[in-house]
Amino acid sequence: MVSLDEVARTAGVSSATASRALSGRGQVSAVAREKVLAAAEQLGYVVSSAASSLASGRSRSIGVITPDLHRWFFNSVLTGISDTLTRSGYDLTLYNVTADPKLRREIFQAFLRRRRVDGVIVIALELDDWEAEQLEQLDLPVIIIGGSQRGIPGMAIDDRAVTRLAAEHLLQLGHRRLGYIGGDQAFDVDFHVPTRRREGFNQALEAWDADPDAALVRAADFTIEGGYEAAKQLLGTPGHSLTGIVAASDEMAIGAILAARDLGLGVPQQLSVVGVDGHELGALFTLTTVDQKPADQGRRAAERILRQVDGEHDRQPTLPYELVVRGSSAAPLIGD
Repeated sequence: MVSLDEVARTAGVSSATASRALSGRGQVSAVAREKVLAAAEQLGYVVSSAASSLASGRSRSIGVITPDLHRWFFNSVLTGISDTLTRSGYDLTLYNVTADPKLRREIFQAFLRRRRVDGVIVIALELDDWEAEQLEQLDLPVIIIGGSQRGIPGMAIDDRAVTRLAAEHLLQLGHRRLGYIGGDQAFDVDFHVPTRRREGFNQALEAWDADPDAALVRAADFTIEGGYEAAKQLLGTPGHSLTGIVAASDEMAIGAILAARDLGLGVPQQLSVVGVDGHELGALFTLTTVDQKPADQGRRAAERILRQVDGEHDRQPTLPYELVVRGSSAAPLIGD
């Protein structure tokens, strides 16, 4: 086995500098880092996780708790977390919280208490009092993507602001009769995203003196299929006079585009559609969207948890988002 000291001698630096360069933590000049990495590659040096843990008292692993492995949003956040941890020399330990209450309790009561992680990131999962207490008793850094809970720090986008921005985009183009596809009641848990996004949509209409109309609102399940069915209901109503639809997710917005096409409506000539997410399929459907940058959310959460592992503390940020205008939105035709 090649030792750290051999890497340091080959690179012409101290063992401490070599250690910092290989771990990605601490201050090391770019020149020294390149020398150390080149020497490690030349010698075939691999960091011993056991030795590293013994020396630092850390496992060099971050636990990630997520409620869903199959949805695009959670996968994108995980990608951002994983990429950042890997570049910093950390492993990711994944805990998938399913609908099984026994398994969920086991994760918080037993798995995390084995202390094989240096910190925990929770992705968009609302905790009950007992779960929050279990995390606090770990005495480890914890961050929740989605918002702060019970004294545990978090980071989140403004869910009212994103749909407000989506609706304002259409209102500024001249649309006044807007439909809305939001999340149904089953999804109004964990930070109440469906409620907040509908509130943001309503706020935009009220600011433009366009009263929200409950008849122009449909609920769906955040999928393309759900958005398709909801849009067909809205657009299939005789005399609906809609010129635009805001959907609370890109997948539902894509479903709305497909429904409009099947009903013989041109997008954006006869109907403009705007979503929220920044989904990878958005560009394929030329979808105008408010991009919430989920991979960036993961990256920022990972960087923040690593700073906390190092003893640094910072403020709780509001995550960025931006309007991405593509071909699914345009000014309404004169006379619409």
